[in-house]
Amino acid sequence: MKFFLFLSLFFSLPSIFSQEKDSIKTEKDRLDSLYIEEIENHRKTAKVLHAEPLFIDLIRDLGARKGEKEWNVGFGLTDNDQFDSYETLVEYEWAPINRLGFEIEVPFTFFYPTTDDRVNDGIPQNKMNGLKLAAQYSFFVSEKLNTTLAIGYLNEFEFTTFNNYGKEQFIEGNTYNPFFVAAKRWGQNFHTLIYTGPEFQQHFLNTKFHTTWQINSSIHYMIDGTRNFIGLEFNKGFTSNDFDMTIRPQMRLGISENLLIGIVAGIPINRENQRFSSFFRLIYEPKHK
Repeated sequence: MKFFLFLSLFFSLPSIFSQEKDSIKTEKDRLDSLYIEEIENHRKTAKVLHAEPLFIDLIRDLGARKGEKEWNVGFGLTDNDQFDSYETLVEYEWAPINRLGFEIEVPFTFFYPTTDDRVNDGIPQNKMNGLKLAAQYSFFVSEKLNTTLAIGYLNEFEFTTFNNYGKEQFIEGNTYNPFFVAAKRWGQNFHTLIYTGPEFQQHFLNTKFHTTWQINSSIHYMIDGTRNFIGLEFNKGFTSNDFDMTIRPQMRLGISENLLIGIVAGIPINRENQRFSSFFRLIYEPKHK
């Protein structure tokens, strides 16, 4: 009798484990669905949850809702041939109405020589890079297709170096950058995005324009039931006679409900001037109604 009872228990084990596995999978799907439901459907205005790149970040979330806002503080280090460059930025984003986002950013760059050569004529001077003003409008938001399309414009007033304050014109140039964004979520975890457009740089000392075409693409995997993700960002720039690409592995971690940190590494394909780089972004999102 005990022998038959043992056999019955033994042959029922696969079914028990299978039910347990299905239960875990169901719970995982439930958590993912609840998190996406919290972001997308707790309001009447349509919005799709997308993973936002950390280096070339967007102007507020795609499909932004009225009242959303965000503070960013960034720190970066780039290893160049003859010097290191340290970059820091402060950025504020907000959405005054549904689907429309604005951004103000003030970036600084500081340079430090890495060679013993005291002749540093080729090393740039420390400066507040300029003032960046940008707007972005999501003109297509489809929760059914998990897709968002947006257009935007970024304008940067380029400032002169610190040691030229009072000696030269304070605003020495301007950058015009219209752009287009297309993002799609595949299932519940995988996210892809393309950010592209021309960048026109104008220096006021002459009438020439320098044009660069940007094609920035990214793919991310968002961890179940969280805003944490890992991914890759591909920053590509085309000019009439040159092509540059930097691959940026990255991750985003939630520290608290409203505070996240982004960690990015930069690996250039052609090390003409730059070598490896790193970038950190601290993201604070105040609660909104």
